[in-house]
Amino acid sequence: MQLDDLYRRVIMDHYKNPRNRGTFGDDAVTVNLNNPTCGDRISLQLIVENGIVKDARYTGEGCSISMSSASMMTDAVKGKTVQEALELADRFSTMMKGGEAQFDDYEDIEALSGVSKFPARIKCATLAWNALKKGIE
Repeated sequence: MQLDDLYRRVIMDHYKNPRNRGTFGDDAVTVNLNNPTCGDRISLQLIVENGIVKDARYTGEGCSISMSSASMMTDAVKGKTVQEALELADRFSTMMKGGEAQFDDYEDIEALSGVSKFPARIKCATLAWNALKKGIE
């Protein structure tokens, strides 16, 4: 199996079987973002206690790339410190710009590396990560 096929399967798995989809009560930090270029929308909710991202959920609609990215991101940041979550977001941004980035703790994210070859789709992949940065700041 080629790497592209594997990555495509990982992306479609997160799209069809999203992790952390849903909402919390009113005590969560909520960030709503959209990508007017393609119509992707996300509402990200974070529960941050003592500098740690205790939980993360999202709702929204959009292409497989934006929704898969949100699923992966919410999985990856749970249990991380705010600083570690921001570092993950920075690594993701580096990867989207075509740079090298390792995600040893959550390899599914690397499935989105091919998006960097399609500039129009980068905004799709980074939407959830931008919401994370905004929510933490």
